[in-house]
Amino acid sequence: QVQLVESGGGLVQAGGSLRLSCAASGRTFSTYDMAWFRQAPGKEREFVAAISWSGDSTYYADSVKGRFTISRDNAKKTVALQMDSLKPPDTAVYYCAARDAGTYYDHKSYHYWGQGTQVTVSS
Repeated sequence: QVQLVESGGGLVQAGGSLRLSCAASGRTFSTYDMAWFRQAPGKEREFVAAISWSGDSTYYADSVKGRFTISRDNAKKTVALQMDSLKPPDTAVYYCAARDAGTYYDHKSYHYWGQGTQVTVSS
């Protein structure tokens, strides 16, 4: 089992950057594929980015490709999401999640979730 805690959210102007971090506890962190999802008010939770357990493979939603970068450090049990060139539509609560099976972009595949961190991008 793994527990996840996100940090790094905040208020930023359009065009700015933020770096989200997800700290994990539990012995088996390095065996999980990890991802970031986000949910805006009144909208469904959507996939943002994912990274394989080894860090060798990464995946991005089209809406963030080229602007966001996901990374992980298995020794430190952390996952990061570097967000550049932020836009107002990026405003949402961002969640870190872990899975050991299923499809990387499907939130139903993820068994463990953090509490979320708010990101607000002003125009």
